[in-house]
Amino acid sequence: MNYTDLLSSISKPADGVHQVLIPETWMQGRTAYGGLSAALCLETARSLAPGLPPRAAQVAFVGPVYGEVTCKAEVLRQGKNTVFVSVRMSGTDGVLAEAILTFGAARQSSIDLIDLPAPDLPDPENVPPYFRNHQGPAFAQNFDMLIAGGTPPMSGADKADVSLWMRHKDPATPMDAVSLLALADAPPPAAMAMFREPGRISSMTWMAEFLTEDIETDDRWFLARHVAQTARNGYSSQEMLLWNKKRQPIMVGRQTIALFI
Repeated sequence: MNYTDLLSSISKPADGVHQVLIPETWMQGRTAYGGLSAALCLETARSLAPGLPPRAAQVAFVGPVYGEVTCKAEVLRQGKNTVFVSVRMSGTDGVLAEAILTFGAARQSSIDLIDLPAPDLPDPENVPPYFRNHQGPAFAQNFDMLIAGGTPPMSGADKADVSLWMRHKDPATPMDAVSLLALADAPPPAAMAMFREPGRISSMTWMAEFLTEDIETDDRWFLARHVAQTARNGYSSQEMLLWNKKRQPIMVGRQTIALFI
């Protein structure tokens, strides 16, 4: 099931409540791909903040997401320009994820700063596929991913810094914050470049900030850089940066990942 068909399958039995059956094609082992879980939370939340662009998402991945899940949103606070919405995703095993989504209208300001330069890397037309032999977890088949810099998983690298070009394979995917959130978490954690053998990982938390309300790019491609600053005691902390094809900044984020190796 592609991305647009999946979103079309969401049922909405009540205001702020979305239900969906997670297909096998969006699984990562025994749980749904984390980016999809976050995107479903955002999709639910924005029904309670119509007309306002999302500014930030904070997600805790509590348990494995599979089967039929329900996302229930609640407005925490609504101000003149901003709305804070909490979303709880639940299933047969109880709470699966908790999210807080922040929405905010654009305001006039005397401050105009953009200081997030993209790395000097080749365009997507000139780089190879990220996964060797086009392999990868089930959900990865929904994306085109190309390695533009750094090293792939299980390379035994001495640092964890990888850059990729990424896009949804589904050409009908809308260009919005929900689809961007569904895409941004697609690469394996940067720390996996340091692995010398296969090992399990699990996303624990993810914070993402949208740097623009105009999410657009050419040919659907986005450039991502994932850098792990720490990987010790079974956990890794990484920063995530995203630019469009014109190298304009679109998103920044941080993620905590459990490493079982």
